[in-house]
Amino acid sequence: MVLLLHLPRFPLYLITSSHSLHLRALSTSSKTTLLRPPKATLTTSQPVTVTNPSATELSLEKLFVPPGTNVSLDTARVLNGSNILLSNYANDALISQAEFVKSSVKTEDCPSDGLPEFALVGRSNVGKSSLLNSLVRRKKLALTSKKPGKTQCINHFRINDSWYLVDLPGYGYASAPHELRMDWEKFTKDYFLNRSTLVSVFLLIDASIPAKQIDLDYASWLGQNQIPMTIIFTKCDKRKKKKNGGKRPEENVDDFQDLIRGFFQSVPPWIMTSSVTHQGRDEILLHMAQLRNYWLKH
Repeated sequence: MVLLLHLPRFPLYLITSSHSLHLRALSTSSKTTLLRPPKATLTTSQPVTVTNPSATELSLEKLFVPPGTNVSLDTARVLNGSNILLSNYANDALISQAEFVKSSVKTEDCPSDGLPEFALVGRSNVGKSSLLNSLVRRKKLALTSKKPGKTQCINHFRINDSWYLVDLPGYGYASAPHELRMDWEKFTKDYFLNRSTLVSVFLLIDASIPAKQIDLDYASWLGQNQIPMTIIFTKCDKRKKKKNGGKRPEENVDDFQDLIRGFFQSVPPWIMTSSVTHQGRDEILLHMAQLRNYWLKH
């Protein structure tokens, strides 16, 4: 049986409880199982192939269904290391050209050509610039540094001369001057609220460590303001030793989802990534493509 989901132009993740997400104890009974179909691979010569997971692994309430997607449990395909269904809008995903355009400190100073864009944001040192460089397959397109807090403006990178990747200032960098931190927060949130060409915010979360309250609060704010969001779990290649109290990235991903599940009406899309192994790079590009192409046609 085919189920046609009637979704709004963009999926909205609405807060259903308090104004901020709070860390709480996680019971083992609340754990979720990560969907793990075979890995998707983007090449220049052929489209991606994703094998259908078994019907027992599919649970519609835990999956992200892109707008305009017909869902059939027999034919549905899920991007590897994510909860995202692949739709017929996932075309022209490859990046062949990338160039830095400009840095802005005000939303009104951003490019005005009307091209769709995706914004990367996350806690300082979460790996935003490294992920951006991985996506475009260039080592130095975006500034990377061992010292967090380097990105201090809204940085636009034009992709294939048809859309933008946007690198935003990191939040939570305690060593930055208080006035500068306030300015970053002000113009970043103004950009989220008033940028009409913003297709989706990609919120980066460090999967090598347990959930941080500041990340939960940021996700809460995006949800309250009905801003389309995708959670990008970074550093999924890192393995912390159990004897030192660390958890595997898969466990931290499960925990973060458990923490936000009760505060959103529908589950946000999420992808596991690593800028070292390039895990999730193809999946992000396909996800961006299907959101972007739907946005352009509607």
